[in-house]
Amino acid sequence: MGANFLYIAAIKDVSANDIALVGGKGANLGELTRAGLPVPKAFCVTTKAYALFLDHNRLHECIRSELEAADYNNVVDLAQRATRIRDRFIAGEIPAGVVEDIRRGYAGLESELGAGLSVSVRSSATAEDLPGTSFAGQQDTYLHIAGPERIIEHVRRCWASLWTDRAIAYRQRQGFRHEDVLLAVVVQEMFPSEVAGVMFTVNPVTSNPTETFINTSWGLGEAVVSGRVNPDQYIVDRKSLRIVEKTIHDKEVMTVRRSDGHG
Repeated sequence: MGANFLYIAAIKDVSANDIALVGGKGANLGELTRAGLPVPKAFCVTTKAYALFLDHNRLHECIRSELEAADYNNVVDLAQRATRIRDRFIAGEIPAGVVEDIRRGYAGLESELGAGLSVSVRSSATAEDLPGTSFAGQQDTYLHIAGPERIIEHVRRCWASLWTDRAIAYRQRQGFRHEDVLLAVVVQEMFPSEVAGVMFTVNPVTSNPTETFINTSWGLGEAVVSGRVNPDQYIVDRKSLRIVEKTIHDKEVMTVRRSDGHG
């Protein structure tokens, strides 16, 4: 995946220096790939594509007029304004160059991994995974998406999810200018996980840098990150890799792939 692509970038080609282009999630996945970890194959639809989509559909004026008049203390008013913005996104036309690059990116994954490949379509904002402002869960992710048309449609949905009332309110509370936050989208090979979870390389509860903190559950990781399950918890000594604390919970739900291919 090289210079002929204007609006996508291979995960293996990006790094922490590319947050403005591929967002926090994309940049971190690039760093993990460069470190030699077994990261599922992926490409990013870059913030250039998002910016072009905004310009092509003249969405700046819509966003500005809605938010300048917003009452951030009125949840109903903010929800209505957010819905109107997202409706404009869903109705917007994706420029032909962006569509072509997404098709070619997916075709590249298919050629490497097999026809009809299922992917996750993951939002990756430029204000994400930052010190003090994680933005975790603020934008949408879609699982088990196959075929270029469905991927293109879910890229549009990810873009629109930057403008949910919860995301708008979070940015406002954190002091971010809405127009400064852009959204990339990671299109990534789905992995058939039997067990999945979230790992923190520093214990987030105690801030102890010698401990790794892991939350895990059966099936796909969506149940853990969405808060739908009370996951098992492990604290591991980083030097010896010894489990120093373990808590097993009743995990009453499990996210799996259905027979129709959806999560």
